[in-house]
Amino acid sequence: MTTVTNGVRPRTTEKTRRRGWARLARAAATSVAATVLSQVVLLVVLATGGAAALASTLAWAAGAVLNFVVTRRWVWGRTGRPRVRRELLPYLVVIGLGGLASIGLTTLAGSLLTPLNLPHVWWVVLVDATYVASYALVFVVKFTLLDRLVFGRGAARTPATTSPS
Repeated sequence: MTTVTNGVRPRTTEKTRRRGWARLARAAATSVAATVLSQVVLLVVLATGGAAALASTLAWAAGAVLNFVVTRRWVWGRTGRPRVRRELLPYLVVIGLGGLASIGLTTLAGSLLTPLNLPHVWWVVLVDATYVASYALVFVVKFTLLDRLVFGRGAARTPATTSPS
């Protein structure tokens, strides 16, 4: 617990809070970049007649790889080879759960929209909107889990896998 003297918090708490907000902003920017890549893959597969399940799976995989590489380095300052048991596997579990939610919701939307016989362009727009909305829903949970369990404050840190912030 932080002690407040004369209504002023120590600078370390303010610095820690600023770092947390900066980390959240970098994570959001990284997620936006991964989402843009995912969107390109999703729209290309859907526009060429691919099924919603295939499109969302390929889109998720493309975004997950970009997100891991950039997030690990830019958001949490990790360098060097990733530790499989401490970083890669927990990351894959967290990202995988979010991916399953996104793929499931996108597939469900595609299935529910198909019997409506919408023009293909509207079907693509609505399936895509579901994909984006599902990613927005899981971002906060994903960031919290990655911050607490995989890369951030609660994660095991070793000199070989960290760099000074």
